[in-house]
Amino acid sequence: MAHPLDSFTLPSFSEVTLKKQGYVFAIVGATGAVGAEMLTVLAEQDIPIRELRLLASERSAGVELMFKHQSLKVQPISEAALKGVDYALFSAGTEISAAWAPKAAALGAVVVDNTRAFRMDPRIPLIVPEVNGALLTGREAIIANPNCSTIQLVVALKPLHDRFGLERVITCTYQSASGAGREAMDELRDQVVDLLNFREVQHDIFPRRLAFDVIPTIDQRLEDGYTGEEEKMIRETQKIMGLPDLPVSATCVRVPVFIGHCLSANVALKQAASREAAREALAAGAGIVLSEPGEFPTAADVAGQDEVYVGRVRVDRSNPRGLEMWVAADNLRKGAATNSVQIAALMIQKRGG
Repeated sequence: MAHPLDSFTLPSFSEVTLKKQGYVFAIVGATGAVGAEMLTVLAEQDIPIRELRLLASERSAGVELMFKHQSLKVQPISEAALKGVDYALFSAGTEISAAWAPKAAALGAVVVDNTRAFRMDPRIPLIVPEVNGALLTGREAIIANPNCSTIQLVVALKPLHDRFGLERVITCTYQSASGAGREAMDELRDQVVDLLNFREVQHDIFPRRLAFDVIPTIDQRLEDGYTGEEEKMIRETQKIMGLPDLPVSATCVRVPVFIGHCLSANVALKQAASREAAREALAAGAGIVLSEPGEFPTAADVAGQDEVYVGRVRVDRSNPRGLEMWVAADNLRKGAATNSVQIAALMIQKRGG
């Protein structure tokens, strides 16, 4: 089967037109949970947007969404709708991205894709601006946005690696319902209502009831017992950190929270670090908010925020070169929409504005 990028030719940098009067942006998947957050994040930024196109499936065509006090109609995705777009933020599912992202790029758009369609393609950069944004040259046509939990993990790992070096990473995630989309949030809500009213609980999005329970499996199960979500975290962390041989292990758990992912991370360092030294490195890390000793961030604390919050930093009693920490972030914002918009803003800067 041909790869969707096999027939794609990257435009030369000399062909790029700088749009100082404002840019044409498109959000593909504008009616989804992440798409809606992209709309919100774009409205909060100072990126000069001359035109914003909201694209989705045929069934969502005609829906009206607000952007900076302006009502915009959702259009079905098409080549005509993508023509003239400078920056296209994709979050409409892997199949849509695989089919349409190369077309958008061929039409001249810089594509920031929030699905797994291109993340592990060696030809496509997988970017978290605070961690490896320096890899972008301004010539890229398609850029992959990592998995939400991976993003918050690598933001916390970056300053530790720079200061002490990484030897191994073990993480357990506690991921909210919104990581599975808007329908998953609705299902959790309905399950809670049904349970509280002594009705039979239904599940469709989740493999089992999530309300007042936890599910220690996300995505498809692999032959070795890991899941697709855990595989993403392992391989994406290695790629983003530029450490292909870094040992990483993950256990991903769905929890009955609407927004906000949390994770615990056990990090083995190449050089031993005291708790104070580790906190000092983390406090100086880009995009990190470090909790005071004795305090800790929760999913409720980080909802609506763009930073990665870190707390409960301590030396691992079982390993003198080990650290334990707790990391929380809004998965719809920093885990998806904010990171995508940050990538687009960085590309604008790299291209000379």
